[in-house]
Amino acid sequence: MVTAQPVVELTGITKRFGGTVALDDIDLAVHAGSVHALVGENGAGKSTLGKIAAGVYSPDAGRIRVDGQPVGRWDTVRAQRRGLVMIAQELSLVSDLTVAQNVFLGIEQSRFGVLRRDQRRRFAELDEITGFGIAPEARVGDLRIADQQKVEILRALAREAKVIVMDEPTSSLTAHETQRLHEVIRHLTAQGRAVVYVSHFLDAVLEVSDTVTVLRDGHKIRTAPAADQTKSSLVEAMLGRELAVTFPPLPPAPAKDVPPLLTVDGLASDRGVRRASFEIRPGEILGLLGLVGSGRTEIARALIGADHATAGTVTLSGRTLRRATPRRSRDEGLVLVPEDRHGQGLVLQRSVTENITLPSLSRFSRFGVIDRRAVGKQVDELVRRLELRPAKPELPVQGFSGGNQQKALIAKWLVGDPKLVILDEPTRGVDVGAKLAIYELIADLAARGIGVLLISSEHEEVLGLAHRAHLVSRGEVLDEVDPRGMAVEDVLRRLFDVADPPATGEAGTAEAGKAKESVQ
Repeated sequence: MVTAQPVVELTGITKRFGGTVALDDIDLAVHAGSVHALVGENGAGKSTLGKIAAGVYSPDAGRIRVDGQPVGRWDTVRAQRRGLVMIAQELSLVSDLTVAQNVFLGIEQSRFGVLRRDQRRRFAELDEITGFGIAPEARVGDLRIADQQKVEILRALAREAKVIVMDEPTSSLTAHETQRLHEVIRHLTAQGRAVVYVSHFLDAVLEVSDTVTVLRDGHKIRTAPAADQTKSSLVEAMLGRELAVTFPPLPPAPAKDVPPLLTVDGLASDRGVRRASFEIRPGEILGLLGLVGSGRTEIARALIGADHATAGTVTLSGRTLRRATPRRSRDEGLVLVPEDRHGQGLVLQRSVTENITLPSLSRFSRFGVIDRRAVGKQVDELVRRLELRPAKPELPVQGFSGGNQQKALIAKWLVGDPKLVILDEPTRGVDVGAKLAIYELIADLAARGIGVLLISSEHEEVLGLAHRAHLVSRGEVLDEVDPRGMAVEDVLRRLFDVADPPATGEAGTAEAGKAKESVQ
């Protein structure tokens, strides 16, 4: 039951990062037994507001009350003691520990200084609530990102919080997994807990939320019942305008008699790629359509030499790439924008400028001296093309929103005009406005004659942006399909057919769940 008195109330909250005002005089009231969503473009301040509620940041001005009582100093330790925890968008797990060790890290039960042995029972109780089915003894570093996100959710539940701030909790989950998470959220609110749900997936927001607060450029636009909102009304409030275009017009597909820029023949790797063969012509966008775990990312990593290739050949501009490594591939003009921007893409403590130019310093230096003017010119051009906000590349990248961090990551691999760019989940954690900027960038790359290999779990992105696409299942590149003649439902039906699940039993049910992967 929703309570009359807020369980946590923020009044007049202002937060600055350097000269940038991230939040300006924000009020927020969260009630027990309810889901309160925060929506807005990347950089609107929604994650910052959630972090202040959970004690990750302290406000520069304003007041915080918990259960009607004002709080003084505010940090994560004090917040957790008062029952507020956060599941961050960028995961904070210890990769060398097991799932169970991560879930109970810092709250291990002991008697006379000796750890109690009921951890497995406690973990089983949490797993029964969520239905995630993750092995407690699995090493977290070996899990894919979607499963690591589930571990973060289990950590929050293990702390018996009365307010849980979830920052983009579904960004790596399939449709089936998202539905299961929403069931967990409803279970939590039925127990009288509150959930602050920060997300750019507006369909999910409207499905699970009771109340929605819209932020834009650090200001609160409105707070209203979710039942009174539509996806269009939220987008218009977030952007200050209607979003009229979903995908930009693409340049014409290259003729079939144009020699391929990239030829992949029988590629296999020691990380699960069984057989991959395809071609990409200059100025062509080729999409890979597959379910979670189908091997799309592994194909990308094998292409640039991040994983060891055990068979096959990769030919770029007529040259066979032998003994490929990421550095050699980059020197040849083949680059990968990875899925995990924090773990594999960015140095968070360094500036945007340093991150963008880090792999390409030799282009800007002579006799060991960096040409700062050339660096500034290149970075300013990329900042303008990608609409980075704020347009201050001298600031540390960790202070930017997730979507603007993603823009910085893409810019990093566009220095030097590569011949072919592999984009692995380029819009993960990105709002609708920033997505459009990235879509336009992809179309612009193709218009300039650069080849693009597009990997996305949002199948509508591949259908809307690719000239051609291939189905991928269990590490194999299969049929070529025409994106212009397919709907998302057709893609899922085809993927389910080629996945060849077991006919009966729980394994078949699991594959059927995967086949419903979302267009989130």
